[in-house]
Amino acid sequence: MTDRLGALRASLAGRVILPTDTDYDEQRRVFRGEIDKRPAVIVRVADAQDVAHAIKYARETGAELAVRSGGHSGAGHSTTDGGVVIDLRDMKALAVDATARTATAQTGLTALDVTSAAWAQGQVIGFGDTGSVGIGGITLGGGIGYLVRKHGLTIDNLIGAEIVTADCDVLEVNDDSHPDLFWAIRGGGGNFGVATRFTYRLHAAEGFVGGFMVLPATVETITAFIAAADAAPESVSTIANVMNCPPLPFVPDDVVGKIVIFALVAHIGGVEEGERVLAPFRSIGPPITDLTKAGDYTEMYPPEDESYRPHAADRTMFLDHVDSATAETILDHLTASDSSLRAVQLRVLGGAMARVPADATAFAHRQSRILAVVVNFVDGPEDLARREAWTHDLSAAIDQRAPGAYVGFMREEGEARRHAAYPGTTWERLARVKARYDPDNVFKLNQNVPPAL
Repeated sequence: MTDRLGALRASLAGRVILPTDTDYDEQRRVFRGEIDKRPAVIVRVADAQDVAHAIKYARETGAELAVRSGGHSGAGHSTTDGGVVIDLRDMKALAVDATARTATAQTGLTALDVTSAAWAQGQVIGFGDTGSVGIGGITLGGGIGYLVRKHGLTIDNLIGAEIVTADCDVLEVNDDSHPDLFWAIRGGGGNFGVATRFTYRLHAAEGFVGGFMVLPATVETITAFIAAADAAPESVSTIANVMNCPPLPFVPDDVVGKIVIFALVAHIGGVEEGERVLAPFRSIGPPITDLTKAGDYTEMYPPEDESYRPHAADRTMFLDHVDSATAETILDHLTASDSSLRAVQLRVLGGAMARVPADATAFAHRQSRILAVVVNFVDGPEDLARREAWTHDLSAAIDQRAPGAYVGFMREEGEARRHAAYPGTTWERLARVKARYDPDNVFKLNQNVPPAL
């Protein structure tokens, strides 16, 4: 082991971090507060060849292998107990070509890094709703964000990738080169190798109107918001967080603690049009707070506290509709909980995402109408059981048996849920691609699709 570790160090342009290093605890920390694993080796890679050397080391030693981009995996897949972590955070090369409308980005970059660089060149690319999320995980999982109705999923704008496989080959992957692998990485997660670089198609910015507003939460306002989001032009994507209002400088004191709709609204297009298409949302309440405005799209990603490490019980599902009964159930459960923060997040889908054929990528849920996330924050170890029970109960109460699951938000939820994420022929096709590129299932810390026999 020592000889192999020495050989690994000697082969790298990057750095090896061990439990004896003074910054080990800082380096092993990931976003979720409940995830506290201790890898034996962290490899801060500098390039694709470093990734290949780290994979070789893990295979030779039999160590479990984890891959970290931003470290936001809710299932804890960004790290491992006793294994090897390939940490991509030092790989931050980025080139934006405004004329060709492309961005080539290494996977140590975050959503905010790429969004800011693109916006500065008058271009946009859709990721998720959190700026610190690594582009590696959100891209491989699909990518449902503020531009999903206008420009589709993140993977719908992916035109190529550099992938390091289990055999330590560095492959250029696109429609013409390894097209089976290119199909699989668009929604199939980290099953097939380590993505070290992406090339994205960008879109002209056209202007932006959006931000967030706080609305009173009633059965009527919740259903009205979802109806407005569904009826809005495709230039508008929304996220409605029905939640207890935290203390914020822009909300009145008497609203703090009450159940509200904390809404994020994004319109890509002209300012005059934006004001017109956002008017139905403003008329729902009227808003308690309305901070939507014309401005910079990057402001959808506000500053984050780097020390913030949430611990929550959560579950995601697709819904077909949010009617009065669903809204009432959500309000009843949120009101009954005494968690410091609890929410049901509702994202109306459709638009550009729905026009891509279901078999064009490994993301098979193109016709899903609403993505819902039920979350109850845990305030201490003694809290966990009842927060999980609440999340389970509310999820079951609003479950409409809509097919599918979104791998980007899944925890470790068992084989049935993985099959729901990759239904039918999607699973079978992924398993065949897995057998070709990773027959030994080296990359198993993901929503794992075992190789076809």
